[in-house]
Amino acid sequence: MNLNPAELLNPIFNALDSLIENDGVYLYLVFVWLALLAIGWILSGGLRKRMKGNSTTVVPGIIFTMQPPIQPPPPIIGIEVDQTWNGEDETTDEP
Repeated sequence: MNLNPAELLNPIFNALDSLIENDGVYLYLVFVWLALLAIGWILSGGLRKRMKGNSTTVVPGIIFTMQPPIQPPPPIIGIEVDQTWNGEDETTDEP
């Protein structure tokens, strides 16, 4: 007995190939209509009707918390700031 998956499943694949070759268009139409019916059933609340026994209600809420006021940074002391503009030195002697 050969348990090779390719040889074991070969008759099933051949049957599916012949089914698709002969009736592929009709299978496609059936699957499209079933998909549309399933989407309509889901959008109409079909899944919610099944879970009536153990449903929970979730209520969204907003929580406000108070934060302490932001303290300003401490002043910077002891740093000299150069007051020259565009790199020009004010002590330049011009003739």
